[in-house]
This record gives sequence, C-alpha cells and structure tokens, in this order.
Amino acid sequence: MKRIITVTVINQSGVLNRVTGLLMKRQFNIESITVGATEQPNRSKMTFQVHVEDENKIEQLVKQLQKQIDVITVKDITDKAIVLRELALVKVISPPQIRSEMNSIVEPFRPIIVDSGKNVVTYQVTGDPDKIEAFIDLLKPYGIKELTRTGATGFARDMQKVQAPQLSILKQ
Repeated sequence: MKRIITVTVINQSGVLNRVTGLLMKRQFNIESITVGATEQPNRSKMTFQVHVEDENKIEQLVKQLQKQIDVITVKDITDKAIVLRELALVKVISPPQIRSEMNSIVEPFRPIIVDSGKNVVTYQVTGDPDKIEAFIDLLKPYGIKELTRTGATGFARDMQKVQAPQLSILKQ
C-alpha cells in the first residue's frame, strides 16, 4: 500500500541525508520524494511516497521520524482529504504531420508545450500522480524520447470529510 508522509524539518545541511537514511535502514523504498521551503523561514517540508505492506511498520516509521532532532512534525496524510500534485516534462517524437493530432489527443490534460523541435515536442503537465501516469501512457505509442518527473508534493486540506453514519430506510 502506498503511503504519503510529510515531514517538516529545520532547513540545514545533513537533514535530508539523516531522514532518508532512517528510511533506508528500515528498508522502506522511497517511490517519490520532494523537498522545498515553506512559508516559515528556516523550515523545509519533505513529502515522501513509500510502499508499505504492514500498517505497524508505518506507525513505527512515524514515531522514529518524530524522534529525529531536526524534525518538527511528521504526518501520514494518506487517509485524509489532500491536495497532491506532481509535474512531469515529457519529450515525445512528433513529426510535423502528426503534431496537431497529438496536441488534440493530449488537450484534456491541459499540458503546456515548453519546447519543440523539428521532430519532437516537450510537454509540461501537472496534476495528481494518476493523471501524470495516464498522460504518459497516452503518449507511449508515439515514442517518448525523454521523461522526468518531480515527485509528488502535497498537504492535507483544511476541510476534512466527516464520515456520516449510514442510514437505511429498510428495516430488518
């Protein structure tokens, strides 16, 4: 099961190495990682996507991350209402005779053409990771020449869904 963990840390040298080292020691495979500045000076936020088979292991990871000296907060936001985004740059083989066809096919994804050449076009697309995967799958038949992805970043929404009790109109 894929889990999304956010970690707010003090922005100083060596913190990323210590945090990723902890994940490595616990044999977590980091599928995606992003790190960037926050609204607060001297703070950075790390967003990890990790694959975890056992729920107990994720609880253990969160507790161990919280013990790190440079770590301010750790949150597993997987089961919350979240905003999650990723950016991809996709360079595709695109001879002039099929370029308009290709542009019309990818239009629902609202990509931006950031570069083009005689026989290639480079798209920038942003969205949730599933959207990025679908975009890439759509372009594979044309021939992807180069691909790079930023990794997902995100946070919990302010308004969380409240689970309402299920009411049944049928009496048993």
